Amino acid sequence: MQKITREQLIDQASELLANGTVSTVLGWGAGEFGYDVTPTLFKTAEEMQNGFVFNDFCGANFSKYLVSKTKTLEGKLLVFLKPCDTYSFNQLLTEHRFDREKVYVVGIPCEGMADIAKVKEISGEGISSIASDGDRIVVTTLYADAPVKIDARNVLAERCIHCKSKKHVAYDTLLGEEGDVVASARFDEVTRLESMTPDERFAFWQNELSKCIRCNACRDACPACTCETCVFDNPKSGVENKSPSNSFEEQMFHIIRAFHVAGRCTDCGECARVCPQNIPLHLLNRKFIKDINTFYGEYQAGAEVGSRSPLTDYTTEDLEPSEIFVGRNEHA
Repeated sequence: MQKITREQLIDQASELLANGTVSTVLGWGAGEFGYDVTPTLFKTAEEMQNGFVFNDFCGANFSKYLVSKTKTLEGKLLVFLKPCDTYSFNQLLTEHRFDREKVYVVGIPCEGMADIAKVKEISGEGISSIASDGDRIVVTTLYADAPVKIDARNVLAERCIHCKSKKHVAYDTLLGEEGDVVASARFDEVTRLESMTPDERFAFWQNELSKCIRCNACRDACPACTCETCVFDNPKSGVENKSPSNSFEEQMFHIIRAFHVAGRCTDCGECARVCPQNIPLHLLNRKFIKDINTFYGEYQAGAEVGSRSPLTDYTTEDLEPSEIFVGRNEHA
């Protein structure tokens, strides 16, 4: 697949800014560290030349930002979307979360983004500089005499290793190739968890969810979490604590969130990407996706605008709750 460059993205955006097609660009800007890439708004080509970043750490899914930005910005907003991002884009359109006429989508190909945690396992801590060099990531640290050169394929993010699709399902302009839906082993880990005994699964999730610090990063980054007022911010709900007061509340936050996005989650992996505790939150969502595929037939949220999830669409062929319960026992 063709690898897109920073210069190509800047040229495309500059042209659309110059001819008045768009007034603002939502792209990537430098953060505190070289790998800490931050979603940034650019108004001019000069701003993009000076501050636009595109490297192996541009993993953020911009779809959710459109919900708020299209309400406040004048003119049309250009957004760069990777193939996996376009599914979230379509799902948000299906839920009427933003005005399509206010957005100009430039689809860009993606060969996968890097996981900084994996990089640090190889390079060590104390990173002073980091840069992309073709298919390698070059890291300089405070504690090594020479830069560490890492094959980018060895530090791919989990969601990129198990990418569900290289196909763009939404765009106004496409840079590079169209791409295809790809064969994926993304449910292998879910199957492994299903093969455990109930006690083993409980212990696994108890261990993982006990790491949660209730920072709400997963909720805030998730394109499926767009409620204007969240139940976990409601002081009358009894669960508004910013840190879990007990193990029950600790588990309830993530279980309720998983149920909330069931049938709407596009498996973009943002929840796991932004989690500072490295909790594999995507596995909760993938369990729901796998069950929906098993009980109702293959369904991919966001593949088409307007498609209805099996959980919100009734047919006479739907399984009865008793049949679903039996099916789950068989997988236990």
